[in-house]
Amino acid sequence: MKQRKKIITSAVFLGLVILVVVMGYQNLSYNWQWYRVRPYFFSFENGQFMAGVLLQGLFVTLKISLISLVLALVIGMVSAFARLSPFLSLRVLAWCYVETIRNTPLLIQIFVIYFVISPVLGLSAFVSAVMALSLFEGAYSSEIIRSGIVNIPRGQFEAAESIGLPTTVVYYRVILPQMLRQTLPMLAGQSVALIKDSALVSTISIYDLTMQGQKVVSETFLTFEIWFAVALCYLWITASLSFIIRIFENRMKYIH
Repeated sequence: MKQRKKIITSAVFLGLVILVVVMGYQNLSYNWQWYRVRPYFFSFENGQFMAGVLLQGLFVTLKISLISLVLALVIGMVSAFARLSPFLSLRVLAWCYVETIRNTPLLIQIFVIYFVISPVLGLSAFVSAVMALSLFEGAYSSEIIRSGIVNIPRGQFEAAESIGLPTTVVYYRVILPQMLRQTLPMLAGQSVALIKDSALVSTISIYDLTMQGQKVVSETFLTFEIWFAVALCYLWITASLSFIIRIFENRMKYIH
């Protein structure tokens, strides 16, 4: 009965949202030109597929997001273990990193890395963007991973050590699988946030999806069409990632 009530409530809410959108669409005095959007994604010339500027920007966004996501997880894992280390110097260093990153805006971090650090190290804009995103999301991932490890009962460590397992094996076979099951939903949310945050790299002239969208809008004045298309692209990426992680999460429930 409760499930049926929830379905009816959700259906009514969705219907109201669709009704509001349709009414707003009809009442908006705007000349919609959706037919002009497709060439900015792809076209065919002499039978050959040609990627448009928006599709090229989408590939750049995917590349930055994927590399940053992997590095963020690695940084988060290393930082989490440093926070749990018996060595005071490592704990202090990891704490300073996490607190500094979490309490400063990502946009400022991108500017600092691109305008201050990259000229000294000779880094490209792409590498600067990946570094900024990785460090930023890695700090949040660090706290998620650390909390997952801390919440595992101490008896798990003691039981594994009592049968003679080395520390590395204890973490790999006992601690990390349990930590992953507990923290996967939060890490998934952080991964989605990384993809959305990647739009900020357009501020340092990286022609990602957002930057290409700005360029097309300034040239064509197709404001609503282009930004709706860009938003749908981000929605497609994040929804796909969430779906994949949900499948992985369901499979993790049956792994003991």
